[in-house]
Amino acid sequence: MKKKELVHIGWREFISIPELKIKEIKVKVDTGARTSALHVTDLTYHKKGRKHLAEFYIHPNQESSRPRFKNIVEVKCFKSIKSSNGISQKRPVIDAMVKFGGMDKEIEITLVNRDMMGFRMLLGRAAMRDTFLVNPSKSYLLKKVKR
Repeated sequence: MKKKELVHIGWREFISIPELKIKEIKVKVDTGARTSALHVTDLTYHKKGRKHLAEFYIHPNQESSRPRFKNIVEVKCFKSIKSSNGISQKRPVIDAMVKFGGMDKEIEITLVNRDMMGFRMLLGRAAMRDTFLVNPSKSYLLKKVKR
């Protein structure tokens, strides 16, 4: 049996999430976090039949509130997540197809306000499993997503 070759990534990378209208977002690769987290604002919930929907805005640029994209997506579930300060919080979880360089992968993403954090998105261990090997001394090893 041939072992799968893992793709090397740095501690920060650029990715794309087309279904959320994100052409490019800088992510912090966080092996200490199990689940990925995306910065959103104005998060509200709606029910449509048996489905729970989350409505929110995304600001993918760290230094600006522009551009601003409105999204409405189905909530997969709610998970209790312990943040870096040790406080547990119930967060909505969505599934989204993410583009890493030339690869596509569906991952789980929690929605949370990360205004006070250094990155608009964390890429957690579950998103990297069986695909990536992290080099913590490097950045931007993946090819930048073509627009």
